[in-house]
Amino acid sequence: MAVTLKASKEGLQKVDIARKKKGWTKTERAWCGLAITSRATLKRFWGSHPIERDAFIGICENVGINWEEVVDETTTSSQNSTVEFFAYDDAWVGREDLIAELTTKVKESCRLLILVGISGIGKTALAEKLAVELHQEFLQGDWSKFRQENFDNDGESRDFRSVAIRWLQKWGESLTQDDYKNVERLLYKLLNRLRQHRYLIIIDSLENILVGNEDEGWSDFQDELWVRFFEQFLASPECQSRIILTSQDFPGQIPERYQNFWVSQALSGLRESEQLQLFGKTGLEVEENSPNLRYLQRIGNAYEGHPLALRVIAGEVGSQPFNGNVVAYWKKYGNEIEEVEKAIEEAKTKGITAGADDKFQLDRYTRQLRKRVRRRLDKTFSRLQKEAINAYRLICVGAIYRCEVQESFWLKLLKNWPCDEEKQEVALQTLRDRFLVEVVGVYETGEFLLRQHNLIRSVSLEHLKKLDEEDG
Repeated sequence: MAVTLKASKEGLQKVDIARKKKGWTKTERAWCGLAITSRATLKRFWGSHPIERDAFIGICENVGINWEEVVDETTTSSQNSTVEFFAYDDAWVGREDLIAELTTKVKESCRLLILVGISGIGKTALAEKLAVELHQEFLQGDWSKFRQENFDNDGESRDFRSVAIRWLQKWGESLTQDDYKNVERLLYKLLNRLRQHRYLIIIDSLENILVGNEDEGWSDFQDELWVRFFEQFLASPECQSRIILTSQDFPGQIPERYQNFWVSQALSGLRESEQLQLFGKTGLEVEENSPNLRYLQRIGNAYEGHPLALRVIAGEVGSQPFNGNVVAYWKKYGNEIEEVEKAIEEAKTKGITAGADDKFQLDRYTRQLRKRVRRRLDKTFSRLQKEAINAYRLICVGAIYRCEVQESFWLKLLKNWPCDEEKQEVALQTLRDRFLVEVVGVYETGEFLLRQHNLIRSVSLEHLKKLDEEDG
C-alpha cells in the first residue's frame, strides 16, 4: 500500500488561515501547480481523506505550513501496524455483501478460497480487503501470521520447494540439510505447520504456474507437488490456516471431493452505485446536480465497472490538464465511449450482432490506459497465443459479435483452421476457464449464450486485425 497521510481537524484550520492570507481558494489552480497535484487531490485533502505523502507535503509547504503540524498522527501509527498491500488502498469501494459472505466462509469451513476473473477486475484488492477484515478476529490482530506470495514476480522462484522454504523460514521453522534436500520432508513440515498454527496466506496470479495442452486444456499445475500440497491441505481432518488464491484461470486440479472445504468465486465489475462511489473517493464531483454525473455513468457503463480502468480514468481526470473537469475529459475522449454505445445500441435495436470493423479502444485511447490496462491484457493474450493457439484464434474472431450469441456461433468461427469438433470444444472451454468469455444465459435450444466484456473485446478486435494480416 502506498504511504498516505490525512489532515487533522486542527491542521486543516492552520492551512485554511494560511491560504486565506495568500488570497487562494481551497482548490486554487496556482496551488495545484506549485504542489504538483490536482484539484481533485486538494478536495480530498480538505475532506480529511488520505492522499499520497508527497502531495500532502507539497500542499502544506506551499502555504508555508510544516506538514508535521497538519498530519493526523493516527494515520502513520496505524500504518506501522499493518502490512504493505499490492492493490488494496483507501480508495476501496463496494462489494460489501460479497465481503461479508466470503469473510464468514473463511472463518468457518472454507480453507481455500479461489478468486477468479479477468485482469484488473479486482481479485488481488478483494483478497487483501478480506485480509483486513480477517485481521482482528481470525488473526487475533497479528499481521505476522499473514503471508502474501506474488507469482507475477519473475524475481522469485514459483516451484513448490522454493516457496515452502520461504514460508517456513519466514515463520521461524528450523530446517536441517535433509529438509532442504528432501522435498517430502518439506511438504510434511509445511502442511504440519499450517494445520497446527493459524496463518492467512494470499497467493496471487496463480495462472503463472498453470500449464496444460491443446487437447485437455490449460489449468493444470506445472509442478506436481502443488497438486499434492493442495490435496493434502484440504484432506486433513483439521486445519487452522486459510489460503486465498487469485487467478485468471481456474485451477482444474483442485479436488472436487473436498468441495466442503473450498470455494470458487468469479468476480464481475462494480455496480453503477459503486462506480460513482469510486469516482467520488478519487475526488471527482458525483452529486446528482453535477454536470459530471451523466458522463461518469456512461464511462462506468462502457467499461462495465472494471475497477482498474475506472481508477486509471479517474486519476487522469483528476490530474493536469483536466484538473477534475469531467466535461473537458469527455470532449477530448468521449467519442471512444460513444463508439461502444453505438455498437451496443445497434445490436439491441437493429439486430446488427456482428461488427468486425468496430473501433473499440477502451484499453488504449490515453497513455495511462495503454500503460496500466492494455499492457496487462496484452500479457493475457500473449500467454493465450503461446499456450493455446486455437483458443487465441477463437477469442480474436469472436470479437465480431457485439452481444451475446449461442456457443455454436462461436465454434463455427474456427472452421477456417484445421480444428476438429473436440479441439473446438477445448478451445472454447479454455476461454471460459480464463474468463475471457462470459456465460450470460441459456438459449431456447439449451445452448449457452456467450459474450465478451467490452474491455476484452477492445483488445480482441485489435488482435483480430493482426490475425487477418497473418492469415492473409
